[in-house]
Amino acid sequence: MIDLKALRLDPQPARDSQIARGADPKLVDEILEADQARRDALHDFEEKRAEQKAVSRSIGKASAEERAEVLARAKDLAAEVKNLEATANELREKVEKLVWSMPNIVLPGVPAGGEESFEVLRFEGGKPRDFEAEGFEPKDHLELAEGLDAIDMKRGAKVSGSRFYYLKGVGAQLELALMTLAMNQALEYGFVPMMTPTLVTPEIMGGTGFLNEHSDEIYYLPADDLYLTGTSEVALAGYHKDEIIDVDSPKRYLGWSTCYRREAGSAGKDTRGIIRVHQFNKAEMFSYCTAEEAEAEHARFLAWEEEMLRKVELPYRVIDTAAGDLGTSAARKFDCEAWLPTQNRWMEVTSTSNCTTFQARRLNTRERTESGTQTVATINGTLATTRWIVAILENHQNADGSINVPVALRPYLGGREKLEPVVE
Repeated sequence: MIDLKALRLDPQPARDSQIARGADPKLVDEILEADQARRDALHDFEEKRAEQKAVSRSIGKASAEERAEVLARAKDLAAEVKNLEATANELREKVEKLVWSMPNIVLPGVPAGGEESFEVLRFEGGKPRDFEAEGFEPKDHLELAEGLDAIDMKRGAKVSGSRFYYLKGVGAQLELALMTLAMNQALEYGFVPMMTPTLVTPEIMGGTGFLNEHSDEIYYLPADDLYLTGTSEVALAGYHKDEIIDVDSPKRYLGWSTCYRREAGSAGKDTRGIIRVHQFNKAEMFSYCTAEEAEAEHARFLAWEEEMLRKVELPYRVIDTAAGDLGTSAARKFDCEAWLPTQNRWMEVTSTSNCTTFQARRLNTRERTESGTQTVATINGTLATTRWIVAILENHQNADGSINVPVALRPYLGGREKLEPVVE
């Protein structure tokens, strides 16, 4: 949720943010107009209530002749106060609805525009392999995984429907290796490991900023009034709801959870294999910090994501996501995209978002300061997820269908240097 006090003081950054996102800047003026009407109504209510109290106190002092008139006046004022209070409450609800509908204000420097308007910041991890020069045509991740007997899409679809799968054998081991490598790295940097709930209340899901125009992509259980989470970010953001916490040093958590996404808006996209599926596992970094520390913490999250990508020896690029492609809560987001040889493109494997005070304000998470309390900031970032298997298989394949295991993963795979195809 945006800071209403800051909006009153200077609404232009919010208008500029809406324009950069491709959204309507008029929402800012609607909020300000509704807020002014609410404040005026509250002033009228308080004045009339003060008058009502004064008249009520005067009843005992009124003479017998005056008492009937004073009582009638007190009754009329009570009705007026009740109506004014109802009006103020209605306007308060209107303001809250409008404020909750507005996405976070993007930070200076974020590229304006939609999905394709991102800015490439740099390329890392070396040049992608030239398979033609090596003398063979690369296989895609599914063909490789089926050769390793590592993924079973057919039985996944038989049991659960399209875009579900089984990871088996070395596929299951490879995912656990990735997730454990991520957890161990997070521990080195002071993260507290967390196995998080994957079902949350509407209050937590909405407070995190996910119940917006893309809410149809979230699985909902109406009988229980609970949502399945698409990232442990949601449960971690709700962990300190309604609390005052110490963030003199950032409070960091590493959430490990299964994630669920309906992918309602992605029909026909990446339907082969496990690039875009309904269920996957993810190791998610999450930090609570001061608002002043948020940009520096965001930079640290990106550095830790890149450290993981170097460990699995992938060529990747870093992009500054355009405003129109940011989620509701994000003020800035950096994506790391690994090279996908068989599609000749870059594929997102991890991202990190600075949500400034947006989520914490909705969830009432604060820190204590010399002058009282203030809202903290939240940062999130993915450290490993199932999709990484796609890039690892394709980038580390050999002509015979075997996979070279990145050095950092070998201790988690029994020391194996190579994953060999299964011979039937």
